Amino acid sequence: MIPTNFEYFAPATIEEALQLLDQHGEDAKLLSGGQSLIPVLKLRLAAPTAIIDIGRIAALKQISVSGDTIRIGANATHADIARHAELKQHCPLLGETAAQIGDQQVRNRGTIGGSLTHADPAADWPAAILALDAEIVARSSQGERVIKATDFFVDVMTSAVQPNEIVTEIRVAKPAQPQAAVYLKVPQAASGFALVGVAAQLTLNNGKCEAASIGVTGLGPKAFRATTLEAALRGQALDDSTVSAAAAKADAETADALEDIHASGDYRRHLARVYAKRAVQAAAARA
Repeated sequence: MIPTNFEYFAPATIEEALQLLDQHGEDAKLLSGGQSLIPVLKLRLAAPTAIIDIGRIAALKQISVSGDTIRIGANATHADIARHAELKQHCPLLGETAAQIGDQQVRNRGTIGGSLTHADPAADWPAAILALDAEIVARSSQGERVIKATDFFVDVMTSAVQPNEIVTEIRVAKPAQPQAAVYLKVPQAASGFALVGVAAQLTLNNGKCEAASIGVTGLGPKAFRATTLEAALRGQALDDSTVSAAAAKADAETADALEDIHASGDYRRHLARVYAKRAVQAAAARA
């Protein structure tokens, strides 16, 4: 299909983009990498009267590791993140997750900010962002606000970003030392989206789990922190029986599992438990 007619704008600055967003309101859509928006337009699931292309704004493409904070511009592509040397050194979970998104063409065009804002329940980034306890910065003409990852994903294809806001960057606390972390998923064969994906980050001390942070995507209407699983791991030696018992609670935070032509809800729950166990064990092996 062919999209409906729209006006196209390509602002050079964030300020200019925000002005256009205020001017056109909810009739406008932001275009970053286009991997989510273009298919929606072609299927006429959305019919905006204005497209504001923020993909040329250089300030939104920066990646920096300084002090105790990692900052990733919303327009950084998955490929940018996957190959960034400092991210590999200080927060390898980011690069590992980015490298598993879609195919190379998708990774070259798709952006982290666009993916997070789209809030697809089967996207990869939400699991990692939750496991890292990241913050997402959204900016409007009225100012800036910081949204915790646990508050960012609201429902299916619904994030906490308001219509007059632009996600500008993602902030992650720089670990004092490299963390034991991994992202594992069961990809849907055609798209690469996660039937279920689990990101696990552990802090181990004398063979015991001092802290655990587990993000799960693909299972429910939104990605979530597996807090029941995390609590079951905390303070425990990560032997097979302990990890198995904890991983059995990977779906505790989701009342309604997704069901579609690719997998039933029961099968997704099974995958969440299996991959939670594998992710925890793989992360522990990297410690």
